[in-house]
Amino acid sequence: MNRVWTLVCLVVACAFVMTGCQSGPVAPASDLPSWVLMAPEGGISAVGSAKVGPAGMSFAKLEATSNARDEIARTINVKVKNMIKNFTETTGVGDDTTVDKVFTNVSKQVAKVDLSGSQIKNVYLDRANEEIYVLVALQPEAVSGVAEAMKKAAVTSYKSDKALWQKFQAKKGQEEMEMEIEKEFGGM
Repeated sequence: MNRVWTLVCLVVACAFVMTGCQSGPVAPASDLPSWVLMAPEGGISAVGSAKVGPAGMSFAKLEATSNARDEIARTINVKVKNMIKNFTETTGVGDDTTVDKVFTNVSKQVAKVDLSGSQIKNVYLDRANEEIYVLVALQPEAVSGVAEAMKKAAVTSYKSDKALWQKFQAKKGQEEMEMEIEKEFGGM
């Protein structure tokens, strides 16, 4: 009996040792350059990609470059409109109750930025997947120019009549909401 317990303990110990040595699933090594997986730091840059299709390599490179510039533009300045609708309704009684639920999320992003000075810094063709990767970066001079333009635009819009009108409308909306709450719930 002692031998059986010793053998069982030995098998269990081996199983623990063998499973303990594994570090979980290992991601397959990528042949992609490091700049494809993570754009280099130190400036504003982005990577775009596109499949090489019947339109050819030149078209795919243009598409990948456009995707990278789009990413840069959204990094610098993006306007987001978002609408979320949530609806839940129950009908019936007891065991015959049904629940209808609808959730909708709609989002739109638009970027408008002058990217003068953006240049292709690197190109990689993944022949196995027929995909081209393009690294686009803004030159340091262009980056400082973008920062100055953004600062100027912010100051300009702050002083404009349009900005003052928007501020007035927001205040008016807030006051209307407070009046409705007061009317509905009284003084809290």
